[in-house]
Amino acid sequence: MHDDLSSLFAYNRWANDRVVQAARALSPDQYVQEPVPGWTSVRATLVHVADATVIWSRRLRGEPVAARATEEAYPTLDDAIQLLAHGQDAFEQLLPTFTAERLATVWSYHNFQDQEMSLPIWAVLRHVVNHATYHRGQVASKLKRLGVEPASTDFVVWAIEQTAHRT
Repeated sequence: MHDDLSSLFAYNRWANDRVVQAARALSPDQYVQEPVPGWTSVRATLVHVADATVIWSRRLRGEPVAARATEEAYPTLDDAIQLLAHGQDAFEQLLPTFTAERLATVWSYHNFQDQEMSLPIWAVLRHVVNHATYHRGQVASKLKRLGVEPASTDFVVWAIEQTAHRT
């Protein structure tokens, strides 16, 4: 299971890197604009993904989390990239600490409404990657609307690249 989780987080970093490289084609104005009325900006989505990753890593370390980050606190793409890296790095440090027994342990935390929630730790780890995947799809749609070709971030593309590097 460690190999599977390590692979998922390696994929997650790769996919995030591809998305931010595509987002570099945006002007600063495009980065913060709504691509369609009612859709959040690319900035808002990237900050949300990055912040959620940091939040989950902090919760797993037993640290209280009182609020979400605002996109204004991370005004540029480079700021969002640093936040993404911070979250990813935190999980890469946490992963080796999870034994099979600990991964199966039912764990509890308090959400932002101060409700206690319980789930196995393995589910949190998979959620973090799945959550990022969902929002990368949103960013791809936003980039397309803004005239930028989105990067392919399919898991299978990552797996093919990894296989090619081994041969």
